Amino acid sequence: MKKSQISLKEFKALLPYLARYRTQYIVGIICLIIVDAAQIAIPQFLRVAIDMISSGGFELKQIIILALWMIGIMALVSSGRFLWRFFIHGSSRRIEAQLREDLFSHLTKLSWDFYQKNKIGDLMARSINDLHAVRMSIGMGLVALFDFVFMAGAILIIIFIQDANSALYSIIPLPLVTALILIFGSMVGKKFRTAQEAYSKMSERTQETFAGINVVKSFVKEWWFIKKFADSNDDYKEANMALVRLFGFFFPFISLISGLTILIMIAIGGVRVINGDMTPGSLVAMFRYLSMLIWPLLGAGFMVNMIQRGAVSLGRINEIMNTEPSIKNEELGIKNEDFNVRLDNLSNSNNSHSSFLTSHYPAIEIIDMSFSYEEKNVLEKINLTINRGQWLGVMGKTGAGKSTLIKTFMRLLDPPPGSVRVFGLDVRDWPLEELRRLFAVSPQDSYLFSDTIAKNIIYGMTEDNTSFSEDSRNNLIKAIELASLGKDLDNFQLGKDTLVGERGLTLSGGQKQRTAVARAFIMDSEFLVLDDSFSAVDNETEVKILNALWNERKGRTTIIISHRVSTLKYADNILVLDKGKILEYGSPSQLIGAGGFYSRMAAFQSLESSDFKNGLERANG
Repeated sequence: MKKSQISLKEFKALLPYLARYRTQYIVGIICLIIVDAAQIAIPQFLRVAIDMISSGGFELKQIIILALWMIGIMALVSSGRFLWRFFIHGSSRRIEAQLREDLFSHLTKLSWDFYQKNKIGDLMARSINDLHAVRMSIGMGLVALFDFVFMAGAILIIIFIQDANSALYSIIPLPLVTALILIFGSMVGKKFRTAQEAYSKMSERTQETFAGINVVKSFVKEWWFIKKFADSNDDYKEANMALVRLFGFFFPFISLISGLTILIMIAIGGVRVINGDMTPGSLVAMFRYLSMLIWPLLGAGFMVNMIQRGAVSLGRINEIMNTEPSIKNEELGIKNEDFNVRLDNLSNSNNSHSSFLTSHYPAIEIIDMSFSYEEKNVLEKINLTINRGQWLGVMGKTGAGKSTLIKTFMRLLDPPPGSVRVFGLDVRDWPLEELRRLFAVSPQDSYLFSDTIAKNIIYGMTEDNTSFSEDSRNNLIKAIELASLGKDLDNFQLGKDTLVGERGLTLSGGQKQRTAVARAFIMDSEFLVLDDSFSAVDNETEVKILNALWNERKGRTTIIISHRVSTLKYADNILVLDKGKILEYGSPSQLIGAGGFYSRMAAFQSLESSDFKNGLERANG
């Protein structure tokens, strides 16, 4: 994502959220204004009381009445302060929560290529730290803005009405404050962006280190990652220290200027009191007002700081929210009337319509497809037909394009228009959710979530994984048996309710793969894709799983990607890819007799197996 310029226009994105809570904000602002007005009234009571005392002609009853009025106003200030905080800060936190949900929802809709270009640590920083800055800008930043406008404006008006001559001299330093605030605001935005980017880099470093902690420990590289984290941490510290130094200069300087206004008032006002041009009460009230003026001036600094931070952070969030998925539903395709008919027919394989459908349209048809990543050809002129119920094996060297080919079937990668069809329809004409629901995939990395084994398996089957129905339990048991997980679960104290660590850290490689196979199988989808799903499984267990699959998935399409010839022997046809091109295609027996890549791999793996058995016999002999 490219860097955006710091601009208050970023806040336009918040208008729908602010509109939703406009009533709460209006009530909160009214309460804030009442509090400010009540605070501004207190010096007037002090003025009256001091003038009464200084004149010598007063009754204690009059002072008590003034004191009771001040207590009542202070109670009003306290209750009003609670209410504006409840409405304004409460609304800002609700907006933060809603914005975080919307951001997360949008991130789930972005395509696979987005996550190839953007690091998880940076996305987490934007989802947490940046949203906090946005919340502060529409909470405390808004409060500081109204305090500056209303309270500072009202105080200046009052002191000019009360004594224009003294007020005129006292506010001489204030234009300097205005200039300083403008300079401060432009500097804060740039330095805060640097700090946020440093935080993102530190988050990236942390996430990558802990995600690969096994590798770190295996290579005894803890010291190296500690050093890299320390460097990132130092960069983040220095970026924040630049902000601290700026604040360290700004706020004391504002206090100094505010103090100068009081000093001027002492000099000018004192002389006017001595000359009888101003009462002592008026001078005390002026002191009080000038002291009260310090907060709006400081608040102006806070306001600029928080609004600039919010603009920077909101800009970083808007970069994500404005990113369109590279793969999305085609408007014309969804309107295709034939789609719903075909989907309904597929739901019942015994009806005559379904028989007509499968006899007239292949399950998957690839027509002269080429695909490239950033101008690098990965697949070139692929032509292939997969009929419903067929088992297809896919083999090839690393980087041959096997996984890329499979991803085009369900539009995890977008193939050229018209090049991939599922049951006669271009994959671009299928709604994404319906297309992907046809495929159950056990991927290479066997990703598991930090939950129980059972919930990891039923993850793809139900809308809500918080509870099990009777059918869910039966399907779960069946999937566990099919994936040969039963014996493994017997060794766990909690069985299928055993919690797995992050990414399945507490399970072995074979257990993770079989859990992923069970998760794919339980979906009972039209297409089952096993992408190198048995690489960590022993041959005996693999045979049991494949035999069970063979019996369970008759009449539906299964695609197996593997380097093992023994795994692919179940396939009706085998596709061999080399550098993105079809090298061989045919039944296992045809390819064995052809003497090509598949035949050589079969001979090599057979020899390797024989050598292993002979070596084992010699070791035991």
